[in-house]
Amino acid sequence: MPEPLLEARGLVKEYGSVQALRGADFAAHQGEVTALIGDNGAGKSTLVKCLSGVLRPDHGEILLDGGRVALGSPTTAQRLGIETVYQDLALAFDLDPSANLYLGREILRPGLLGRLGVLDKMAMRDRAGEAFARLGVTLQSDTVRVGSLSGGQRQSVAVARAVAWASKVVFMDEPTAALGVIQRERVLDVVRKVRDAGIAVVLISHNMPEVLAVADRIEVLRLGRRVARFSAPDTTVEDLVGAMTGALSDEEQR
Repeated sequence: MPEPLLEARGLVKEYGSVQALRGADFAAHQGEVTALIGDNGAGKSTLVKCLSGVLRPDHGEILLDGGRVALGSPTTAQRLGIETVYQDLALAFDLDPSANLYLGREILRPGLLGRLGVLDKMAMRDRAGEAFARLGVTLQSDTVRVGSLSGGQRQSVAVARAVAWASKVVFMDEPTAALGVIQRERVLDVVRKVRDAGIAVVLISHNMPEVLAVADRIEVLRLGRRVARFSAPDTTVEDLVGAMTGALSDEEQR
């Protein structure tokens, strides 16, 4: 197996007397979907926050492309090509899809108008349309407020925004939560297209059948440590539940 694109080694994160991470390891590979699973309190959210620059681990190291990196902030992670799609989407519901895609990275008009802060809305709309098309995202309109879109379309906008700026890794936190069956399948198709574009996708989910349907590899956290790794095609829901509950031995791998 090739070297991981993003790797955590022995991460420790403490909150007073509580150890959220107890020497956690993790690896994500280019062009793969790696599912990160575990019961509530397993440390998934803390690990993702460390790997996306929101938190600094107390001990351990993070490697990107084989080199050690210090992710001091989300902005630092973004500069290195790491983006996150949060469960709450973090979209501006009063803006249209293209404005959301370029939120914080707006394109200005050339010349004097740009120096005066005038936005180039046409350029943003054209480039956003290309980004949506690459992922097969179809919106009812590119001029309506995001708040008026369906849940699946909002999720697709959030994913497209992350992918538009990510060159290495995209974290997706419960991307299909609260979606219907049809919308869920459309979002999972988008996840597969992101993977096929050569980006490492990290999927955090409690939906085990969904994990097995879309993931290439699965890593299991329990009590702040990685306890098992699986190849998704060779794995069952029973295997995953066994690892999450402690029925399997530490670091069992298939």
